[in-house]
Amino acid sequence: MKKVFINYIYKIFLSLRFKEVISGFFIVSDQNVKAGLLLVISVISVILFNSCGDGHKKTTKNTNLHSKEFQDKLITANKMYVQQESDEIDQYIKHRGWKMTETGTGLRYMITQKGNGAAAVPEKHAKVNYKISLLDGKICYSSDSAGAKVFLIGRDNVESGLHEGIQLLHVGDKAIFILPSYLAHGLLGDGSKIPPKSSVIYDIELLSIR
Repeated sequence: MKKVFINYIYKIFLSLRFKEVISGFFIVSDQNVKAGLLLVISVISVILFNSCGDGHKKTTKNTNLHSKEFQDKLITANKMYVQQESDEIDQYIKHRGWKMTETGTGLRYMITQKGNGAAAVPEKHAKVNYKISLLDGKICYSSDSAGAKVFLIGRDNVESGLHEGIQLLHVGDKAIFILPSYLAHGLLGDGSKIPPKSSVIYDIELLSIR
């Protein structure tokens, strides 16, 4: 019964077009969309518990997942979480004295070395050196140990924030990207070294485009 309920909630979640819930932000990968399930289920749990004992009529009303009331609660919860994470990122940047630019999606970036090579564009393979860390300083992944990363811009299953950020670079550029969790690995993390709800920092160098 629980599995059926979760599957039903996921279908409703997709019908709400979560990519449009947060004004000015977007989520690209299916992994990040599914990550929002945790938030949806917590909102629904509050609604269900509050409606217990008030009769079938009230329960039916409160658990109408397509209702404007439910959608408004989901939007409010998402905006609160996004704002909190954004504030944490801003404090991190301020503490280090960095001058970073913020895009419309919430990606922060700073080019630390200018190259003079080709621009990174969609449908091209980018080869990068990188170090991925968290706001607490923990290093999660690095090309020093794993080797350079190669991915197809706009296509491959890497963080949506990386797809966006790489297109700001030319070959030879070095940059720092800060990806909010919804542009990285969402509410679930990557199941390995990146915890749930984690902002991710990329120290990156664009080596080549082909």
